Amino acid sequence: MKEFNKKIVLEDGEEYFGYGFGANVENICEIVFNTSMVGYQEIVSDPSYTYQMVVMTYPLIGNYGITDEDYETKQPTIGGIIVREYNNRPSNFRYTKTLSEYLEENNIPGIYGIDTRKLTRSIRDKGSRKVIITDINTGKEEALKKLKEYDIPKDVVSKVSCKKRWYSRTTNPKYNVVAVDCGIKLNIIRSLNARGCNVTIVPYNTDAQKITELKPDGIFLSNGPGDPEDVVEVINLVKELKGKYPIFGICLGHQIISLAYGAKTYKLKFGHRGGNHPVKNFETGKIEITSQNHSYAVDEKSLDKTDLKVTHKNILDDTVEGVECKKDKIFSVQYHPESAPGPQDSGYLFDKFINLMKGE
Repeated sequence: MKEFNKKIVLEDGEEYFGYGFGANVENICEIVFNTSMVGYQEIVSDPSYTYQMVVMTYPLIGNYGITDEDYETKQPTIGGIIVREYNNRPSNFRYTKTLSEYLEENNIPGIYGIDTRKLTRSIRDKGSRKVIITDINTGKEEALKKLKEYDIPKDVVSKVSCKKRWYSRTTNPKYNVVAVDCGIKLNIIRSLNARGCNVTIVPYNTDAQKITELKPDGIFLSNGPGDPEDVVEVINLVKELKGKYPIFGICLGHQIISLAYGAKTYKLKFGHRGGNHPVKNFETGKIEITSQNHSYAVDEKSLDKTDLKVTHKNILDDTVEGVECKKDKIFSVQYHPESAPGPQDSGYLFDKFINLMKGE
């Protein structure tokens, strides 16, 4: 058995030993876990994981490599990835590089050989907390000192949002959508393009006048990392534009819409991350299997004093998964209807947005 060369240390002193892959760098992040069985490329390229290190509960990662068509962002900002078994010899005719090569190119560390079942239980029981990935020779006390002195950055939307507007056009467009980029996933844009929308993606701090000048048929509020209360610019934008255009929000966009209407948000113990969360749609009575990635949730009691109505709830912990204000033509969901590679139960939400732009 070869000797360990990397380890992770959590801020409460827990240590796990393993082998490095990807970039050979030290990093400190918030540790979280994801229960998806597939989709590690979409996870490591999702901007919502900025300053987070992700434990994959599925035991084998890397077996189908990385493909050029499946990125969720051009510049990944995930803090690191922790897996049980890493496969560096992919079997997939579409793959263009290995996961380790992709991580190394983008200066992202990985570690494998970890008991991810034990680690996931620790996160579930004790909650998310700070973690350092470091060399095996780093002393525990030294690692704990670094963790104590490090503060995970706030206001991270400004880091991942585009710096200037850009466009994603489609053939025979019917609608013009302005997407406010708080860390937008590319498959959201693909989903809008596929439904006949030209999409103009604008920075998170774009003001209402500039958006109005673009003459949108509808406005989309994207997912993104961090505390929704930090994104004051977008909260104020919703306050100005609600009722003037159809507005659709996903994940962070859902939380921002709720805050703009006067509701409150709170941080979950360990968040929701994975492609297997059951959500009840109150309008249809159906249970949707959803993909999720968030640390914060909307406080249901605080919605009572707003014009928003709860439309969806999580079956596992009863958290709010969707809200709507019909008179303002605004709605949002906490989960990801564009999720790739799946599940795809909730694609109808994009059609609902299209129908609002149609005036139906």
